[in-house]
Amino acid sequence: MLKTFAKACLVTATASFFVACSSSQSVFTPSYGDKSVAEENHKVQVTKQHMQIANDHQMNITTQTTLEGTINSLATQMMRNRKMDTSKPVLITSFVRLDNFKKTTEFGRIVSESLINEMSNRGFNVIEYRGQMAVSINEKGEYFITRNPYKLKDEVPNTYVVVGTYSRQYGKVMLNARVMDNITGKIISSSRATYKHNKRNDCLIFKDCKPARTIKIIKEK
Repeated sequence: MLKTFAKACLVTATASFFVACSSSQSVFTPSYGDKSVAEENHKVQVTKQHMQIANDHQMNITTQTTLEGTINSLATQMMRNRKMDTSKPVLITSFVRLDNFKKTTEFGRIVSESLINEMSNRGFNVIEYRGQMAVSINEKGEYFITRNPYKLKDEVPNTYVVVGTYSRQYGKVMLNARVMDNITGKIISSSRATYKHNKRNDCLIFKDCKPARTIKIIKEK
């Protein structure tokens, strides 16, 4: 009888303990520290969403596998910036090497020439500042644009200027473009793109491959 009574008391005490614990949990009020943890967790979740968007942007907009797609990406990103006044004249310069702002290649010139087409088709007021004062003619053809500074106009109107750089990396070329106000230097818009060509040697793209090794053939003595 005494053992039975002791067991009953033990069961009752155990049940009371769990009820008290559950009751205390149900009426528990978060402290200031718990609120800050919740706020930080919310920031982390929002940041993760932004990172997912950034990764999606990187995969579908920034990274391209063709040169045409890369140029289209640069132009589209610049167009999306609402700070640009499309009625203001825009002139486009050759893309230059990131490590040498005074050196370009055929690759850099192709990018800039193609951007003229892309931005003009998007409604920008692109101007051709390389026009001569007159059309020159010889037996091989007729010419109007030139890179001879002595045949160009002395000044261009207040314009936006598109400048760009490229950097050769393993299997890819990274390009950055900016639209600048030529008076204040303020960056009006910018864009970047990665041309992923997946070539081990990009010398064919930039046309700077080393000449093939030659072997002399001599008469055996």
